[in-house]
Amino acid sequence: MSQGSKPLIENTKCECGHQNPIGTVLCEACGKPLTEEAKAQPVLEMRYDGVARRSQKANPGIIDRVWNFFSSVKVAIYLIVLTLLGSTLGTIFPQESTFLNIDPSVYYKEEYGQLGHVYYLLGLSHTYTSWWFVSLLIMIGASLVICSLDRVLPLYKALSRQRIPKHMTFLTRQKVVYQGQIEGDGEAWVERIKPIIKKKGYRVRTDGGTLLAEKQRFSRWGPYVLHIGLIIFLLAVLGRNLPGLHMDEHMAFPQDEPVHIKNTSYYLMNDGFKVEFYTEEDMPDEFKGKNKVLPKDFETQAILYSCEANCNELGQEPQLTEVMRHNIRVNHPLNYHGLKAYQFDYDLTPILRSVSPVLINSKNGEEYGKIMLSINDPQREYEAGDYSLTLNKTFTDFGLGDDGAPVNLSPNPKAPAFLFLIKGPELPSEGVQYFYFPKQIDKERFQQDSINAQLAGGELLVQLDVLSMDDVDFSESTTYLNIRVDKAMPFIWVGSFIGMIGLVMGFYFTHRRIWLRIDNGKLTLGAHTNKNWFAIRKEISAILKQMDIEVDEKSLENNRGS
Repeated sequence: MSQGSKPLIENTKCECGHQNPIGTVLCEACGKPLTEEAKAQPVLEMRYDGVARRSQKANPGIIDRVWNFFSSVKVAIYLIVLTLLGSTLGTIFPQESTFLNIDPSVYYKEEYGQLGHVYYLLGLSHTYTSWWFVSLLIMIGASLVICSLDRVLPLYKALSRQRIPKHMTFLTRQKVVYQGQIEGDGEAWVERIKPIIKKKGYRVRTDGGTLLAEKQRFSRWGPYVLHIGLIIFLLAVLGRNLPGLHMDEHMAFPQDEPVHIKNTSYYLMNDGFKVEFYTEEDMPDEFKGKNKVLPKDFETQAILYSCEANCNELGQEPQLTEVMRHNIRVNHPLNYHGLKAYQFDYDLTPILRSVSPVLINSKNGEEYGKIMLSINDPQREYEAGDYSLTLNKTFTDFGLGDDGAPVNLSPNPKAPAFLFLIKGPELPSEGVQYFYFPKQIDKERFQQDSINAQLAGGELLVQLDVLSMDDVDFSESTTYLNIRVDKAMPFIWVGSFIGMIGLVMGFYFTHRRIWLRIDNGKLTLGAHTNKNWFAIRKEISAILKQMDIEVDEKSLENNRGS
């Protein structure tokens, strides 16, 4: 009976008296075939020594049907193929996670045309974190678990309860069989062959005129050890989607400004950036004469802080404690308790970090007071003498829409702008709205004074202006670091190591068994192995020759199935 067939028997009691569970193909005690299909087989199916699996129930319920679905090797192969195809789709275009500061809804269409837009709409731009890809991994994991349980339990039962005397039909239906006459007492002959078989590395047990020799049984557990390794591997891969277990982000760090590393309690500051460029003399040959400026080496003088209080709270200055300093260079990352920062890129363009404009009377130039305006983290309320300024709206990249209304063009601080509501003496009771552009080029491009005059009803009463470059704070450089946290990686390595152990057990070792019985001077020997039949035939031939029985190796093969 094939392993996927339904059991056909009703009465499972063998003639040896052993009561077998329903669905058993071969008697658990003596090995006699119990089903009509098994009786008709010239060579017995020995995968689980005939013990029934749960997936072979004749009348499965709903739970059993789910079990049967996931216990199918064919289903497991389909799931693996689908996962491989899904992985392939994720490699057609770069994934979103490989970019820094892009709008994926726009990027894929601009870069790859309509095909790229369809790629984004289908969700393939984040394939490996998509619900369907994660579901496939979970289903593969379920298949591994159920396939293993469905097979390992009957296998353990069959191997742990082996009895030495076997039915004659069981022996003669093995793939390796020998029958012949011997002289003398059967029990004495068994005792003489016993040490010879032991020298071949077998564990030998006898019962009167019967014998069971077995070696390398542990190799049968190889596939299931491999499955355990794969299950740990899959759980670790899935666990990387949980917060705190995995991070792979590219972040910008302007000089002298602590930046919060999201999903952690750490801040990292670019305390200084150095870059060394190739001179014309030491320029690589392939770039000489091309008028290119190439960096030879660059490093970030990084300081890592741990936040103790007010972490990532608006309007609150975080309380930071320095925990590590490290000069980050290519292939020399900062590494602190699993948090790694790799040098990725840099930008030497100065970036405006903050300005301190003065509120001035537009008519007589009287100064009312100075405010400190952070470009990336502005406050809500400001005071300048008797005047109050409330920040109503912030634009990182100011622009005008088709209807002439102000819009934010991108999240990048290319053209920052701030809309204030100013209240104070000589101003309307409801206050006046005021647009402030920190960059001079933006003031001229968007005509700041004209906009504010219109907002004030035609006459500009007050204005914000920077009177000195000492009131302007620039970040001289920006370093881009790849921040990585992967607490699941040790489990991935453990799963891979366990899987390799399973592969070695399954591929390089073979489970071999030899049964023999002597009835009235007639020797019947049957042998089984899960692979390498040539080696076991050669081994048995050598054993019998030491007992003065000349036998050709080829004659040991049971040819009734051919």
